[in-house]
Formats: sequence, structure tokens, C-alpha cells
Amino acid sequence: MTNAPAAPRGRTPALMLGLATLGFAVNFWAWALLSPLGPRFKELLGLSAAQQALLVAVPVIVGSLGRIPVGALTDRFGGRVMFPLVSAAAIVPVLFIGVAGQTSLAALLTGGFFLGIGGTAFAVGVPFVNAWFPPHRRGLAVGIFGAGMGGTAVSALTTVPLVRTGGAATPFLITAAALAVYAVIAWLVLRDAPGRAVATQPLLTRMTDTLKLPITWQACVLYAVAFGGYVAFSVYLPAYLQTGYGLEQADAANRMAGFVVLAVLARPLGGWLSDRIGPVPVLTGTFLVVTVMAAIQALTPSLLPVGTIAFLTMAAALGAGSGATFALITRTAPPDKVGTVTGLVGAAGGLGGFVPPLVMGFIYGRLGSYGLGLGLLAVTGVLTLALTVTVVRSATTRRTTRPGTPLTADRTR
Repeated sequence: MTNAPAAPRGRTPALMLGLATLGFAVNFWAWALLSPLGPRFKELLGLSAAQQALLVAVPVIVGSLGRIPVGALTDRFGGRVMFPLVSAAAIVPVLFIGVAGQTSLAALLTGGFFLGIGGTAFAVGVPFVNAWFPPHRRGLAVGIFGAGMGGTAVSALTTVPLVRTGGAATPFLITAAALAVYAVIAWLVLRDAPGRAVATQPLLTRMTDTLKLPITWQACVLYAVAFGGYVAFSVYLPAYLQTGYGLEQADAANRMAGFVVLAVLARPLGGWLSDRIGPVPVLTGTFLVVTVMAAIQALTPSLLPVGTIAFLTMAAALGAGSGATFALITRTAPPDKVGTVTGLVGAAGGLGGFVPPLVMGFIYGRLGSYGLGLGLLAVTGVLTLALTVTVVRSATTRRTTRPGTPLTADRTR
């Protein structure tokens, strides 16, 4: 199937992009509510390091796996339907945790499981935004949408202060209200792009066909490292800084917010650079930087200035790499399967963020140091860099030079 017609010029594409980005941010705000409170729950409920890691990781894995069906449903029904639906569904677990779910680990895990719904909004936004913009602008557009992951920064900056000033339920009640307001606005204002490619095949057939696409597996690996690294640090960095460097809870949360903000700002930059020099060069630079900075941090240097520089540099690289990965997808995936590919790749990214906190908690519990965990990240960066400059570059070149290849594959080298 060929591309859908280019979206009409004017304010409508920008408005749709803005509303989609806002929805992504609000849902990610909800998705990340447990992470800043992890140390608090550890003290209140007497959790071990492994239990704390599990608590903050459960919403990540559920939100990640949930992107697979949500992405496929978006290909069929469009973001006009799916954005309000996902936002409204996320209200229930947010209210449950705020009102009744903070009394035990079991209750928190139950609430956190369904809190993962908020993380599926990503799989709605990418195909929605992709349909509104022509190929040569999709990298930047999807990168701007991806900046909605800054909702985790909102959570990091506001959750602990709101608990201290208004009580344990306050951040959850405010977030639930924000989700409700957005669901109503999205239902009234959002519109799918004219002429968007609508999936007509049965879900199972689409999933099978998507799994056969080389871009699906290549992007899954790239995103598992780029976005997975971002997610891992955004949920575990407060615990790492408190345990490894002795920072107070609020200070650790603020530093994590700085990491998140820089990654968020770098994501559109990665998309913009991909529109101009191609996603593969951007990804190559991304994984080279991650490898070097992770190796430095594995030595556990002083937090100021070396550790701070290492973490912030990794934040920028991981954000840019996330944007470049989806610039690659929007140029190479069939238009009627962008949502399905996004769901699978988004799941891989979330799973990439699920594993490291568990590994870090396990390693620290056994060795009393996080150095080996950061060393494993450096090794992963080397392997992903090798994949990028060999398999991904070769496959991208073949897609670009193959006769009859659609223009969406252009500029990927």
C-alpha cells in the first residue's frame, strides 16, 4: 500500500500534534507516579531493594506489552477514538492507588499493574501523528510528539512535594482530574488525518505480517536500548542516587527530573537530525556516546562533576536515539502498519526499561555496588552500535536502492 495523501497545510496538523503530545504527557505523568514514591513506600512498608525495584517496574512492563494491541487497534480505529479511551481507562488505577492502594505491597502492585494503561498512549500517538505529516517532516513531528515522555518529569517534580503538602492521595487525585479533562478535550477536538491508511486485515494477520518485516526486529532492538535506557533511569535513578551517593529523596527526584527533561528535549532533535542526515548516523552517534558514558559511570566517579556529566550526556544521547528510531520507522514501515510496528517496538522499549532496574537491584543486593550494572549497559551499547553500523545500515541501504521503494525510505542512510 502506498502512503496516505499528505495532510493539508495550515494549523490543523500542528493542533493535532500539540493535542497528541499533551495526551502522551498526561498519560506518562500517570504512568510514572509510583517511581518518585518508591523510597517512601520502601520505608513505610519495609520493602527490600528488590521489592522496590519490582514496584516501580510493574507499570513499565504492563504499559509496554499493552502497546502491542493498542497500536494494532489504532491502525484500525484511529487516534480519534483511542486517545480518549486510553486516557479514561487510566483514571481508574490512578484513583485506586490514591484512595485505597497504598496500604500494602499487594495493593500497590495491583494498582501499578493497571497503571500500565497510561504507558500504552505512545502506541496511539505515533501512527496518529505520522498520518498528519508528509514523509520529509515526520522525523521532527514524531520527535516532538515523543517529547511528551516529559510527563515523567512532571511526576518527578511534583509527586513528592504534593504528598508532603497535601497528603498521600493528592498527586493521584490531581492526575486523575488531568486525565479526565484531557479525555473530554480529545473526544471533542481530535480528528484523524484525511486519507489515513486504515488497516482492514484481521488483527492476527496484521500482527503476523508485521513480525515478518525486518524493520520491526531491528527497531525493537534499537528502541529497547535507547528508550529502554531512558525508562530504566527515569524509574530507578532516584533509588540509585540515594543508595549510591547518599542523596535525600527530594534531591534525588530533582536530579532524575533533570535527566528526564534533557532526554525529552533531545528527542525532537534526534528526529530533526534524522530528517536531514538520516536516522542511521544519528543512531550510530547515540550508541557510541552511551557506551562511553556508561563505562565512565561504571567506575562510580564522584557525582560532581563527572557523574553528573556522564548521566546528562547519556540522557541527551538516549533521547536523540529514541527520536531517530521512530524517524526510521515512519520512513520504512508500511503506512497501514505503522501503529502495529509502533506497538511492538514500543513494547520492546518498555521491556528494555523493565529489566535494568531489576538487574541493578539484584546486583546491588549481592555486591553492594552498581558498577557491574553500568558495565553491562556499556557492553549493551557496544553490541547495539555494532548492529547499527552493520545490519541496520545494510538493510536501510537495500530499502533505499531497491526499485519501486516508496519515498518513505528516503534519507535513511
